[in-house]
Amino acid sequence: MTSSIDAFVDRLAAVDTGPACNNFFDHSVPENALRRRNLGIYLGEMQERAPTVLLVGEAPGFRGMRITGVPFTNRTMFEGPANALGLFGPGKGYVLPADAAGVAAEPTATVMWQVLAELGVLPLLWSACPWHTHQPGRPLSNRTPNAAEAALGTPFWQALAGMFPIETVVAVGNVAHRSLQRSGVDAPKIRHPAHGGRSGFKQGLAGLLLPAR
Repeated sequence: MTSSIDAFVDRLAAVDTGPACNNFFDHSVPENALRRRNLGIYLGEMQERAPTVLLVGEAPGFRGMRITGVPFTNRTMFEGPANALGLFGPGKGYVLPADAAGVAAEPTATVMWQVLAELGVLPLLWSACPWHTHQPGRPLSNRTPNAAEAALGTPFWQALAGMFPIETVVAVGNVAHRSLQRSGVDAPKIRHPAHGGRSGFKQGLAGLLLPAR
């Protein structure tokens, strides 16, 4: 990892996220070291690709980034070959923590990467709240982040926009859109791919990115 990526991951791990919001990068759980490493590898791979588009989603799911440490990924992506865009796969250093065993693959992550491959685009992926928000007392659940949690995450997507040659920031869903608006960014909004949103997500992303080609 470069020093800027190292520093970014360290800052992310140091945040006190409060109740019902799991910072799965912090140093309290030994296996979180693997998640920090995975995120660093992903950001390093993306630095080589120099993406100009940043897609900001909502928050990690308990079957996705909460397990892997990488936005919009799931267990199976780390177990198979590199995807159609050349990311992940064996030999790059990605490691699944032991607590990933038996966790079903998050379908939203699968849809995201299928659509990106179909469109032939590779944006940088992130979340308005980059930690796992869950129902109180139910760590294996997902909860929409509140405004304060999204605000806590704002400096991190802003940092990524500065670390990469980002020209366009796109909100994926309402939570991200509101978060970006609160920070003064008038970003376009597209449909989130979850809960039957695949077609709308693909159409929205294609409409934003492909005409400029």
